[in-house]
Amino acid sequence: MEAFIDRLVWRIAHAMAILGGIVLVALVLMTVASVVGRNLNFLGLAPIPGDFELVEAGAAFAVFAFLPWCQLNRGHITVDLFLVRLGRRRNAIVDVVGNALMTIAAAVIAWRLALGLIDRYGYGQTSFILQFPLWWSYAASLIGAVVFAAISAWTVWRSLREATGRTVGDGGWSAGR
Repeated sequence: MEAFIDRLVWRIAHAMAILGGIVLVALVLMTVASVVGRNLNFLGLAPIPGDFELVEAGAAFAVFAFLPWCQLNRGHITVDLFLVRLGRRRNAIVDVVGNALMTIAAAVIAWRLALGLIDRYGYGQTSFILQFPLWWSYAASLIGAVVFAAISAWTVWRSLREATGRTVGDGGWSAGR
């Protein structure tokens, strides 16, 4: 059962990162088209209306979509100056504490995003130009934040297994992949 959950966690994080990348590429292409439209207006081209609003919403989602993959691959910044001297077992304990703190932070972020979503939905706020409901971008970001919190919790479990000397599979993925 643990192997199944390990693989599932890796696949979910990978899918979120790919989705975030697709959104980011789409935002880049849209921004290029909008800039070209602004600069070639004399040819009948025009900028994309609301491009700033779309970039803001899409970039927020992309950031939250990348966080689970980063956490899973131990990609967050660490200071290894003194950790190198601690040895494998103590480093594993530090990992448990660090991952637990990251899980708490991720849960708080998800909670606050959920409150923001409820607030934006309740007030019916919309974007200025496109008039799309702002809660949409909160909802999209909340998906990434919830996955980030869940995967952070899984990394606590992974670190506990490593601290107790149990082997941990990587779900068929390797850290640099």
